[in-house]
Amino acid sequence: MTEDRKNICILGIETSCDDTCAAIVCNGTKVLSSVVASQHEIHAKYGGVVPELASRRHIEIIDLIINEALKRSEISIDSINAVTVTNRPGLIGSLLVGVGAAKAISYAKKIPIIAVNHLEAHLYSNMLDNPGMGGGFIGLIVSGGHSSLYLVDKSWNIVGLGQTVDDAAGEAFDKIARFLNLGYPGGPIIDKLSMEGDPTKMELPKPMLESGDLNFSFSGLKTALIYRVKRQPSIISKENIKNLVAAFQESIVKVLVEKTIAAAKKFNCKKILVSGGVAANSRLREYFQQRTGEEEIELFIPPIPLCMDNAAMVACLGYHKYLGGHFS
Repeated sequence: MTEDRKNICILGIETSCDDTCAAIVCNGTKVLSSVVASQHEIHAKYGGVVPELASRRHIEIIDLIINEALKRSEISIDSINAVTVTNRPGLIGSLLVGVGAAKAISYAKKIPIIAVNHLEAHLYSNMLDNPGMGGGFIGLIVSGGHSSLYLVDKSWNIVGLGQTVDDAAGEAFDKIARFLNLGYPGGPIIDKLSMEGDPTKMELPKPMLESGDLNFSFSGLKTALIYRVKRQPSIISKENIKNLVAAFQESIVKVLVEKTIAAAKKFNCKKILVSGGVAANSRLREYFQQRTGEEEIELFIPPIPLCMDNAAMVACLGYHKYLGGHFS
């Protein structure tokens, strides 16, 4: 008997880092609910995510978050066709909490479980904003843990093209924010402060911009800023620090955008898709709009909530795996 695709509802669970997320998505695009519980307050005093604390918090609230997602969706768990969960990459302890919850639901309700790749789910987040979106694009996933480029063909087969060889872009933002005592998470803080600064007032390197490959490196940029501050302490005065972080942000943004444009040209792609937490950065979105417009490339960046870690993207990817019978 062929199942009616009009009524396929997927429960998504995402716990790869420090956000506890659950969502109900029907037919791959209709988000009935999406619940995200952040742990920023827990980790702020450490200037970054503490894995042990993250996994403990997931254990404490995972059931509450799943139940809240079901409540907001206004459907019962008996109407769920499958449960999809992130099982890689991420913090092992955090991942185990989500996988354990998904296994329990799968066993209790006798429904399939589908394990998905967190980065692949970020690519699929664009489908929630652009239903029916086809493949044939360059994908950039940029976050606290990853800065990766992918070639996605028309059948959504995914091939890695390049990645960071050291720090991810979001990691660099967090480390510099911590060094400058700006707070956590660093990305949004630097983004906001940079709006008042002038990036042309300070010169910082744009690492690997001319390397000839599609990899990234942000550790050297971070080190260059730290040495600059140690040599010239006055550049972190109230007025100068705005220009400093604006220059730091501009270096990261230009490397990310120009390398992605280079990949699109190399593989003759006329579409670029961007996601991940750093895709919420206002300057990154602005410069991508500018450069893709100049190069006549179509740009897809989902709304900010879909750029961040969420379970709706996990459920979206799970729906497509469900249709293909790819169960775990």
